[in-house]
Amino acid sequence: MSTLDQPVDVLLSDGTTVQLRAIRPDDGPGIVAMHSRFSERTRYLRYFSPYPRIPERDLHRFTHVDHRDREAFVVLAGDRIVAVGRYERLGPRSPDAEVAFVVEDEYQGRGIGSVLLEHLAEAAGHSGITSFVAEVLPANGAMLRVFADFGYQLQRQFADGVVHLSFPIAPTEQTLRVQRGREQRTEARSIARLLAPRGVAVYGASATGQGVGAAVLGHLRDFGFTGAVVPVHPSAATVAGLPAYPAAADAGAPVDLAVVAVTPDAVPAVVADAAAAGAHGLVVISAGFAEAGPAGAAAQRALVRQAHAAGMRVVGPNCLGVANTDPAVRLNATGAPVLPPAGRVGFFSQSGAFGVALLAEADRRGLGLSSFVSAGNRADVSGNDLLQYWQDDPATDVIMLYLETFGNPRKFARLARRIGRSKPVVALASPARPAATAVPTTAVPTTAAPTVVPGTGPTAATEPVGAADTGPAAGTGPVSVPGIGPAGATGLPAGPDEVAVSALFAQSGVIRVDTVAELFDVGVLLAKQPLPAGRRVGVVGNSSALAGLTATACLAHGLTLADGYPRDLGPHAGATEFALALAETAADERVDALVAVFTPPLPGQLVDADADIGAALPGALGAGKPVVTVFLAGKLPADVPAYSGVEEAVRALARVTRYADWLRRPPGTLPELPGVDPDAAEAAIRADGPDQAACLLAAYGVEVVDSVPVRSAVEAAAVAERIGFPVALKAAAAGLRHRLDLGAVRLDLTDPAAVRRAYAEMAAVFGADVLVQAMVPPGVACVVELVEDPTFGPVVGFGLGGVATELLGDRAWRAVPLTDRDAAELVDEPRAAPLLRGYRGAEPVDRSALVDLLLRVGRLADEQPRVRSLTLNPVLARPDGISVLHAAVRVGSAAARPDTGPRRL
Repeated sequence: MSTLDQPVDVLLSDGTTVQLRAIRPDDGPGIVAMHSRFSERTRYLRYFSPYPRIPERDLHRFTHVDHRDREAFVVLAGDRIVAVGRYERLGPRSPDAEVAFVVEDEYQGRGIGSVLLEHLAEAAGHSGITSFVAEVLPANGAMLRVFADFGYQLQRQFADGVVHLSFPIAPTEQTLRVQRGREQRTEARSIARLLAPRGVAVYGASATGQGVGAAVLGHLRDFGFTGAVVPVHPSAATVAGLPAYPAAADAGAPVDLAVVAVTPDAVPAVVADAAAAGAHGLVVISAGFAEAGPAGAAAQRALVRQAHAAGMRVVGPNCLGVANTDPAVRLNATGAPVLPPAGRVGFFSQSGAFGVALLAEADRRGLGLSSFVSAGNRADVSGNDLLQYWQDDPATDVIMLYLETFGNPRKFARLARRIGRSKPVVALASPARPAATAVPTTAVPTTAAPTVVPGTGPTAATEPVGAADTGPAAGTGPVSVPGIGPAGATGLPAGPDEVAVSALFAQSGVIRVDTVAELFDVGVLLAKQPLPAGRRVGVVGNSSALAGLTATACLAHGLTLADGYPRDLGPHAGATEFALALAETAADERVDALVAVFTPPLPGQLVDADADIGAALPGALGAGKPVVTVFLAGKLPADVPAYSGVEEAVRALARVTRYADWLRRPPGTLPELPGVDPDAAEAAIRADGPDQAACLLAAYGVEVVDSVPVRSAVEAAAVAERIGFPVALKAAAAGLRHRLDLGAVRLDLTDPAAVRRAYAEMAAVFGADVLVQAMVPPGVACVVELVEDPTFGPVVGFGLGGVATELLGDRAWRAVPLTDRDAAELVDEPRAAPLLRGYRGAEPVDRSALVDLLLRVGRLADEQPRVRSLTLNPVLARPDGISVLHAAVRVGSAAARPDTGPRRL
């Protein structure tokens, strides 16, 4: 079976969409038709001869492949084949294959060759092929560039008038960097064409002026759209005072965008009409699709298929629309009658119904927008697409996201981590998330008895209980906000809690907020003020009580009061005194950010010239330090954020300060890890037996201390003598393996009699199944976990062992892939981490060994999608290294990793 047994849609470099699929025997006529459209030059460059027609024998060979030694993919624009790529293994079981592809003239130079090469390389890799070879005429500069620009390590030879190329096809950092660069440019280009159309066709605007379609048409006209506005109506000559046409193409004007506000059953005809007019995209405001049930979901899938086949992208359906405040565009293709002023903030809202309220709040706050997109059901265009567009958009400095679900969490985290280095990303995402899903294991966990450090308490059992693997892969479905949509997947292990989720967002540079009010609190601050250089805050106010509350809030949110603050000016301070104090604070080298708080003066308390406190603020601006204000009276400068309460102001400042801290930290690297063998790991995953977890971990350079199951006192004593005293015994049941407090673990057994006695006592209470393990030197008990999180995909958790830390949820979490910085932060972040650094005279543990362990688990998580959960508990950390005493792995069907592999929509 081909890796493309189902067609996929891909974006080209100009932002249009095409379909890619495996070739079929019935593609013969399509191949012949494509060949007939080739220019003589294209035929010569591909076949090294005129090749005017395809012989029947060649055609049969082209269209009949085994999808292993010979593979071929076709690219379709609509129902027309416009390109074909293929590889053929050079000999039985050879690791080399010849690769070739050809693109018809009209579609050359649009990135089809590189897309085909990505998919062919993936398919070849699955078939055991490691290298491609190709023969290219020297005159075929475009084809040579496709190979050279891909990032492969090319070897070139020139012989017999032909350039012979060979290169390994395994992905590398360079090829991945090239691929993701192309992905960013194509996705950004597809959105740019939606937001800056030359003309907009509106379908569904009634001649009476009633309904959503008429409203959107009016908003387009009234906002002053600089392009052509084309109402499409079956019978009316004019709509809203504009000439109307029965088909968009009849207008004689370029139509790049179609706004659709018709009933769902009329949408297919509208899509066809828009495609005939040359539209690049659809904004489908119409409801009645996936949100309406199975029939609507099927109609939605058909809509996207039809649009992509015509090269168009889809915003919606069930959305509010799109807007661009650029004076050269002035696009308001939304249901909102008023847009906020032009500004530097890009705003994405998944909700259509809520979008009007969001835009109204932005306008009330004076938050200027560069562009706005409401994606509704998000059948095609998503927040990730907008991130790609806003990354290089010169009109956008700040990105705000209102998200109800995550469709591709791994890609979101990757994009946010990159984009956040240059532009802040503020996200209001699900405040309550379902737990990660575990699936049944196909192997019996490797087990070992824990050694507990005296005084630290027993390590708690963390054996996950999985649900049946009967649904979609965990981490691929949506996460819903309560009250908005249905809950997502559930199950154990629970994975990160809400505190950890915020940390995971922060790892990607995302400023996560919990409410709409906070979204705007932070957005306004980022849009209007510089980032703080540190955490030291200078508080200036005219009320000792208000200044004290502000100081308390700063400390509660992790900020630091600068020396000498808060500064109380007293209730009689006027604008002049405030201006002087704020200017002095702004110039104070001990201050990184300012909070100005005051209560309004009593009537007549200040002379008119000194009563306008807002006039005092300009003296604090221009020093490169953010200024936030609370309850100011008088007219404020437009670039000063004002908040109604202390808590709101300080919380926004704290969130922005944490983002500035993240920016100052180096991003970290993915270090080389010796002793990693992914092939051995895959073999361990396919195997079924008690050693699966140990073998899997060994493939990533992690050793698990052996343990042996026994069922009698005699057997236990014999095993103990074989492995050497002293030994530990523990009950084999998963929930008891770490319960020293219950008597389920016996340590330091030094002779056969002690082993037999301990076995008899344990078997009487916990059953005959007992594990025997050699004792290891004591250390601090730690826990390492891997789970599939519904928001972030695979995440790695770290914490200290023990009932108390389990109860308190003292775990740190990071999404994979883990950098060296991520792993180091995991070790340092738990509240109990001081126990690792030498607490009350204890010797510090080998921190580097823990970091190395986490990097290896992170690498395993990133490379092995069938590993659905993994628990190492306990891991004993000592000054001279670590010992992994127990490992449990759960293996299921491969979790979907939509952010890996060749590009596709």
